[in-house]
Amino acid sequence: MTETKDITWAHISLAHGNGGRYMRELIETIFSRYLSNPVLNTQADAASLPDMEGNIMISTDGFTVQPLEFPGGDIGSLSIHGTLNDLAVAGAIPKYMTVNVFIEEGLEVSQLERIVQSMASAAKENNIAIVAGDTKVVPKGQGSGLYLATTGIGIKSGQHTLNIKNINIGDRIVVSGPVGDHGTAIMLAREEFGMHGALQSDAASVLPLTQAVDSIAGLKFMRDPTRGGLATVMHEIQQASGLGVYLYEEQIPIRDEVQTVCDMLGYDPLYLACEGRVVAVVDDNNAEALLACWQQLPQGQEAAIIGKINQGNQVVLRTTLGGERLLDELEDDPLPRIC
Repeated sequence: MTETKDITWAHISLAHGNGGRYMRELIETIFSRYLSNPVLNTQADAASLPDMEGNIMISTDGFTVQPLEFPGGDIGSLSIHGTLNDLAVAGAIPKYMTVNVFIEEGLEVSQLERIVQSMASAAKENNIAIVAGDTKVVPKGQGSGLYLATTGIGIKSGQHTLNIKNINIGDRIVVSGPVGDHGTAIMLAREEFGMHGALQSDAASVLPLTQAVDSIAGLKFMRDPTRGGLATVMHEIQQASGLGVYLYEEQIPIRDEVQTVCDMLGYDPLYLACEGRVVAVVDDNNAEALLACWQQLPQGQEAAIIGKINQGNQVVLRTTLGGERLLDELEDDPLPRIC
């Protein structure tokens, strides 16, 4: 790898994307400095990965969050966690990632360095190697600072064939922790409504949660409730299975701060994104075992059984007052640019 040089510019210019000296120096001083590994360091146009035994799984994602840095994370760590989480809930252990970086002209280099360093730390913590990438610079006004596009590769590790089609009447729905934290934290960080708070995003790797229940019998399905939140996952289940979803409002964990902000601004926390939670569907006989397994983990201490699968073709919420209401499928985006 080329010797790391000191950063000599304060902001990204279009020249940093033209393939010349400035682009080379940008890669050397920031990306190679933090993301270096033997595969990435070959400087080839394509990465050669080691042989991998087992079922290889792949996922791709994009990240456009605003602001780029928020309480509990930033777009860099979010891109790592979001990509590996998609693999983890499919029953895979993430191994490798590629990252495409789209930088807006004028972005502060110090902020870009913080984000790349955060990305590198999250990848290292989860034993993921970033093996290929690309950098583009777009004119000012066309990029909102920074966009990231990722691809993740993992190896299926579990005994289960996780498939939404396996869900049956009587299965239980479990969530690993409070919902709506990420969406609400982003909302507060934007300060669009004159509101402030100490709430942090739940953005984190869910791999400890998914691996912990890998051996639980009767596990049918897992999903991380990102855009559209918990309610959108419930509609995904209902539409794919052709069965009904019945939720108990009093059992769904929601932080007081999240509920308060949503009440004031007219949002429903069930539709707000999470970035470190897992929704699982498991047969009734094994639901308590899965719940106990999650509650033993730091990330799962507030896990709860929140509903069941029944006959019908709707998503129904039994309210704390004892009534029932339909949870409609999301149409308008309640809070754009959150992940």
